[in-house]
Parts: sequence; C-alpha cells; structure tokens
Amino acid sequence: MVKICCIGAGYVGGPTMAVIALKCPDIEVAVVDISVSRINAWNSDQLPIYEPGLDDVVKQRRGKNLFFSTDVERHVMEADIVFVSVNTPTKTQGLGAGKAADLTYWESAARMIADVSKSDKIVVEKSTVPVKTAEAIEKILTHNSKGINFQILSNPEFLAEGTAIKDLFSPDRVLIGGRETPAGQKAIQALKEVYAHWVPEERIICSNLWSAELSKLAANAFLAQRISSVNAISALCEATGANVTEVAHAVGKDTRIGPKFLNASVGFGGSCFQKDILNLVYICECNGLPEVANYWKQVIKINDYQKSRFVNRVVSSMFNTVSGKKVAILGFAFKKDTGDTRETPAIDVCKGLLGDKARLSIYDPQVSEDQIQRDLSMKKFDWDHPIHLQPQSPTAVKQVGVVWDAYEATKGAHGICILTEWDEFKSLDYKKIYDQMQKPAFVFDGRNVVDAEKLRQIGFIVYSIGKPLDEWLKDMPAVA
Repeated sequence: MVKICCIGAGYVGGPTMAVIALKCPDIEVAVVDISVSRINAWNSDQLPIYEPGLDDVVKQRRGKNLFFSTDVERHVMEADIVFVSVNTPTKTQGLGAGKAADLTYWESAARMIADVSKSDKIVVEKSTVPVKTAEAIEKILTHNSKGINFQILSNPEFLAEGTAIKDLFSPDRVLIGGRETPAGQKAIQALKEVYAHWVPEERIICSNLWSAELSKLAANAFLAQRISSVNAISALCEATGANVTEVAHAVGKDTRIGPKFLNASVGFGGSCFQKDILNLVYICECNGLPEVANYWKQVIKINDYQKSRFVNRVVSSMFNTVSGKKVAILGFAFKKDTGDTRETPAIDVCKGLLGDKARLSIYDPQVSEDQIQRDLSMKKFDWDHPIHLQPQSPTAVKQVGVVWDAYEATKGAHGICILTEWDEFKSLDYKKIYDQMQKPAFVFDGRNVVDAEKLRQIGFIVYSIGKPLDEWLKDMPAVA
C-alpha cells in the first residue's frame, strides 16, 4: 500500500489530500501539522477552513484512509511520498524584505525529512515556491541523507478558493516537474499514477523542475495582470462616462482574450497573487532583469491604486470627511464563498477609512470578529507567519464593530461599502436599509453587485466601479 504524508494542514494540504484519499481508496493519506488546534479542528465537525464540498469529502474518508495528526515524524518516516505544503510567506526583514519568499518553514521541513527518513522517498513541493527552491531542498536532503535516496518533484497547486473541491475533482491540468534523470523520471511516473486514478492522462503535464516552479508564479501573475488591466480601464471609464461592464463584455467576446477574470473591482486579494508577483519581481531583479521586474511590479501598483482610489471616492463624496460617521462594510473576505481574508482589499479600504476617523460596522457571513480585528491591527505580511509569531491579542481597533447581519451593520450609517461579492448582498431589502440610514445615503459598490438604477430610485447616491458617475459624484475629485 502506498503511503502519502502531507506536511502542512492548511488551505492547500487539507483539501488536496482529502480528495486524493477519496479518489484513491488504496492509498493511505496522512496530513500532519505541528499546530495542535488546527489538527483538532480537522478531526472535529467544524473544519478549520470553509470550502464548499470539503466537509463531505473529509467525512467520507476520515478514519478510513485519511488521517490528521500532530505526530509529524512518524508519518513522514512511514511515507513513500511526502508532500510539503507549508507557508512560504514574504520576508518581512533582511535580504529581499518585502519581496523575497521566506523559506524558513520549508527548510526546517526538509531537514526534518532528512533526519527521520529510513527509506527512499519522493519529496513533492506543493507550496508556492520561488524558482530554484527544489535545488536548495535537494542539497539539504542529499547532504543529510545517510545513504537514502530522495527525489524532488514540483507539483504546484492551481486551486481557486471557493471552488477548490471542484478544481481538484476536474483540474484544467496537473503539473509535475522533476529531474531529467532515470530516477527523476521514475519519481514523476509514481506521482502521475496517483493522479491518474481520476485525472485523464492528457491533463497531466510533465516538465523539468524549473518550468513547473515558474509556471505557478507565471499563471498567477497573468491572472492578476488581467484584473489590474480591467481595473486600470475602470478608472478611465469613470473619467469618460464609459461603462466598464460593457467594455469588458465587448473585449471578452474576442476568443483570444476570453471573458474570464475581467470583472472590475476594488482590487484583487488572496494569499497568492501579490506574494507570487513580488516573488517573480525579486527573482527577475536577482537575475539582472530590472525591466521585466518593473513590468510585473506595475500589476501590484495598479491594484494598490484601485484601493486608494476607492477610499478617496468614499471620503470625497461624503463632503470630504468621514470623521465620526458610521460606515457599513459589507463583506470582508477576499472573494465570495470563502472565509479567507488574506490580502483582502477590505483591509486597506478599512484602514484608509479609519485613517480618516470613520466608525466602521462590518458584516461578513464567514469571517469572525477575532479575525477581522487581527487583520486590521496587523502589519503588512505578518498574516502569513505562524499564529504564535504574530502580535499577541492585538489591541482591538476601537472604531470597529463587527455584527452578524447586514441590516444591523447599515442601521444609522451614512454610507455602505460593498467589498465582497457575496450573493446575499444582491437580494437585500435596500428600501428597508435606506429608511434606517442617515441622509443623504451612499452606496459604494466595490464589486458591481447591486442594481445601481434601482438603488437610485430608492434615493441612494450610488458609486459603482467603472460606471458612469452619479451627478452628485461628478463634482467630487476622484483622486485626493
């Protein structure tokens, strides 16, 4: 019986291993993590992450051929294939701070694998890692190997949160990169056989290590670039009276471009896009390619510009001050159908409004008050480091209240900012909301989810990203 062990029980390790266990009943899968609370959650009825369909998969296989454990060393020792999906955060200090990936957790995992192994192993990079990580890991393993053979593979994940289980069930592609040696090819074949239980052979792509590592960074950079492209156009639409939805629809009809990822919004978020682009930028700089680095940097600059533009629009519309005014924030997660707040644009928007002394009332169906307070009091990049290294019980931000329903959030508010495209925000009773708000009542739709015309008929002053401006807003400067 093949045994698989995955180090790291997070957004990648948990769902990926659960699906492998479901599709390969003849393989024993163990997910290990040093965080006791996280493993306890995976073994409970309340899983540590929210992902549609995940509960079902875990409950079907847990205790049969899917195990969650804190006994990291035993499971690694017994495994034939070890997946490593630990955090690779952006460095906060030292060489490459703010850009380079921090491989501390990766390296300690590799050293531990070398320490405890008593048989040959295939070690698979699952985390998003910079190009050439495999080489560093290989050196650590071979220099500590005690005669054991290790083969390194890169098998980057291409999951989208909110649809992770669907993506795992029928992936666009599974990418496996390995050494071009006979032993390397044999390792690729072994991993390929695992996926071949349910993925059609033509969707399993094999490449060399560096191509696999770089493909992941490049794919995320291309996706983020599309969002920044349409967001850049949205600013021009507002200035000229064009409608970004119509423009994006016309552009997306070109089959070479396609319609996906062309929704203008307050900005992209999530744990990977910004991190991967910063990483790409750093690798380009290290390889003497400043022009390429600057090109990709611009994708992040536009994203930051879009968030600050949104905040400026809110403040300037409300008579150039939000000081002491209640503003309702609907949605805090970085996109719908996930509770994940990593790099969510809501953080920068809320901080911008708090900087102008607004009082915020926040509602998100999947994000806890504790998480929101932590996000708003953390420094950039801290979120990706283990919880015990984050600042302890941050001083709660006093001007922030977190509530459990949209009507409560909007009661007595001067304005509403919609920052996540949760479906429920489309069907709220906006007449009821309007009646409970201070007048003039504003809606700033950062995700283009509401019907602006209907809201205007109720009496709202509405700002939608990239749409022709309300008469009210036309006289207000967009950029402070």
